[in-house]
Amino acid sequence: MQDQGNTAVEGQAGRKLGFWMCTALVVGNTIGIGIFLLPASLAPYGYNAMFGWVITVVGCVAMARVFARLARDMPAADGPYGYIRSTLGEVPAFLAMWSYWVSLWITNAAIAIGVVGYLDTVFPGLVGIPPALQALALLWLFVAINLLGVRTGGRVQVVTTALKLVPMLAVAALGVWLLITHPSSYTQHLPTASVSLHPLMAASTIALFAMLGFESATVPANRVRDPGRTIPRATIVGTLLTAGIYLVVSSIPLLLIPVNELAASKAPFSDLLDRMVGAGYGRALALFVIVSGLGALNGWVLLVGELTRTIASNGGLPTVFARSNRFGAPAHALLVTGVLASAMVLMNYSKSLVQGFTFITTVVTAANLPLYLCCGLALLVLWRRRQQPASRDLLVLAIPGLAYVVFAFIGVGREPFLWAIALALAGLPVYALLRLRAAGSRIGSAGADVLAPPNQKH
Repeated sequence: MQDQGNTAVEGQAGRKLGFWMCTALVVGNTIGIGIFLLPASLAPYGYNAMFGWVITVVGCVAMARVFARLARDMPAADGPYGYIRSTLGEVPAFLAMWSYWVSLWITNAAIAIGVVGYLDTVFPGLVGIPPALQALALLWLFVAINLLGVRTGGRVQVVTTALKLVPMLAVAALGVWLLITHPSSYTQHLPTASVSLHPLMAASTIALFAMLGFESATVPANRVRDPGRTIPRATIVGTLLTAGIYLVVSSIPLLLIPVNELAASKAPFSDLLDRMVGAGYGRALALFVIVSGLGALNGWVLLVGELTRTIASNGGLPTVFARSNRFGAPAHALLVTGVLASAMVLMNYSKSLVQGFTFITTVVTAANLPLYLCCGLALLVLWRRRQQPASRDLLVLAIPGLAYVVFAFIGVGREPFLWAIALALAGLPVYALLRLRAAGSRIGSAGADVLAPPNQKH
């Protein structure tokens, strides 16, 4: 019997995520469709965009260090939910994770829709198929993959992450080659917009949307091998790798393509290759954009399933979402979040909401900020509890992260901020209902125990 037990434990450990899969989860979830469209969005901001990128990268690295330290100091905690609950309390943990949870399945819908646009470009034969059906097919394909278990989704993530780096490296190589052979090309289309605080903050907020996901390795903490060591390493390495790639590849189009042309581009990197290398190369790059989007979709589907399970196991959602299938995957969680994301896909393709869908990306960014704020405060609470000279590094890590979150909250704007607040408050009735139901169950159990005959009491 003991041998069988050991075998079961080893089998369960074997299905957990290691360093490379966690790093791939960070890089794969962060690099999605956004970076391939971002140069066009940032083009009107000129040099503000480049400085905004620097601020965003520094801020995200600061927050990545916060998550890494929490993972190191609280390896037994069930990811961010556990970090916040054990330091700030149950309600802040629920509100932060609820907002984050909603943003994830909205993100899945946005990624699926974005990939479909490139699919039609690379495969014109798909034009006759309704875009909504294409997006739904992609979404449910990755729900099915992740129903086969966390390591199946992890393997897909490693492969797609490796492939999505190819176009990034191609753009970086093109930039270096032009710098060596035609350095004057970098001075022909210099941005003219002046640097000032308001556009700088706006550009930084836009850039932040593309960096969302650096916390990915911490979410499935209970599915990670040696989380106290693996998660911090994967979080820092993945964030630095992604930030370095982003800084390079987002600056090259901004300097090589005229601002007006870049701002109107629907595929900035494809247009860059067509312009600098030759017609047709941009279409080949679009194929890798599709791979990048599919990798991000796989990673976010995996992540929202694990997050739903974590919230449910902590009483924040019905316990049915905490159950696993025979592959160890949170089947009910994956299915319900797939349905919710599908609803967002269908809403996007309705004429009444299509104009406002772009605004959702900013709302998603705002909805992520409560999680970052609470994790920064959690590290601050750990520092206050210990009050030791050796713990001062906790304060050093927490303050820059919190400062950046405040900066991002201001930069995101009033309307998205209010939407994020409303999104968080919408979870309160769910929380109250679950707590009332749990209290009723405890009272019922206590009453049954009191009424039971003495020989039936335990």
